[in-house]
Amino acid sequence: MPTPIHRRTLLAAAPLLALPGSAPGWLGALRARAAALNGPGLLRSYDVAGTSAFDIAHANTAYVYDNAVAGLALLLSSDVAMARRLGDALATAQATDRFFHDGRVRNAYAAGPSPRTGTYPLPGWWDARQRHWLEDAYQAGSATGVVAWAMLLWVGLHRATGDTVYFNAANKAADWVERSTTATLGFSGGFFGFEPAQRKDIWVSTEHNTDLAAAFAGLGRVASAAHARDFVASMWVPAQGRFLTGLRPDGSRNDFSAVDANIWPSFLPDADPAWARALAWVLANHGLPGGVDFNTDRDGIWLEGTAMTALALKRANRQDAYVQFMATLRAQTAPDGLMYATTTPSLTTGLSTGVSLTTPDFLYYRRPHIAPTGWAVLAAGNVDPF
Repeated sequence: MPTPIHRRTLLAAAPLLALPGSAPGWLGALRARAAALNGPGLLRSYDVAGTSAFDIAHANTAYVYDNAVAGLALLLSSDVAMARRLGDALATAQATDRFFHDGRVRNAYAAGPSPRTGTYPLPGWWDARQRHWLEDAYQAGSATGVVAWAMLLWVGLHRATGDTVYFNAANKAADWVERSTTATLGFSGGFFGFEPAQRKDIWVSTEHNTDLAAAFAGLGRVASAAHARDFVASMWVPAQGRFLTGLRPDGSRNDFSAVDANIWPSFLPDADPAWARALAWVLANHGLPGGVDFNTDRDGIWLEGTAMTALALKRANRQDAYVQFMATLRAQTAPDGLMYATTTPSLTTGLSTGVSLTTPDFLYYRRPHIAPTGWAVLAAGNVDPF
């Protein structure tokens, strides 16, 4: 059960930070896109180019995680009005789901202005060969880490505005996470696929539980925050100075190396100081000149991971490496200010899209992407999103 907390506790947070002028292109790109919504709505995650399967499937896709990162970048840059547009849209999506009314959010929604009435649409595309509308099973699901990032944005907006809409939305989402994904160790992965018979993902993610530790703490849910953080701590491998990715569905430990699972835990307010050693692991095992790859095959630079690692470098006073990483980010920025996802046409991750739990078919493509843009804004301002 949630721990009671008075609203004034949240409002006592630190004031918003005005980021320096080192990221005007990135911040300006996010502001311009939020302004173009002309009210509540969600930003398209990628600028698509062409008729590849990826481009067709992402032509109207607004991932919730991407929008939460962009919203936090705007919020922590003191652009509360533009951040509210994204947070308001997510709250509407939560309240007007076409099937679920239990506090969850989906992994993605249709990009653009929020609907004035009716249910919030999911993204999809017309398949001319099959002659019907298609949707993506991952986008229709609800990953616990994604829900946690929506909670983080809502908590931040409540701190900034005092509007209880955000406080209530975050707590409804937290109720769902506690009710539906609490595992013996940490919180499980969430749900994949379409209603009414979604698949429950019983694997447990270090990254997801890091997100949840921060989000639950922001809501004052002490027990749940501790449950998530304890799982993160259990994935720390002192002898290697790094985190495991989590637990597989069978409960065995997954030793896959992930950048976010190693970088983000040190951003937690109550992080163990030893966890900062994971930065060295990331640089040694994922590092490339001026950036990092998603996985350890180092077949290209993943710019979202490079931006979050740049923030870790800044916090560690690794100024020379930080400058190099920021130079890469600037060089990989599209003319309109949005950052590309990769430095190569496509980038392997070693992960599955979820259709198969064993086929590593999840790839990033070189398209302008709002998530690395948001992380670059945070890295430029040395701002911790947790």
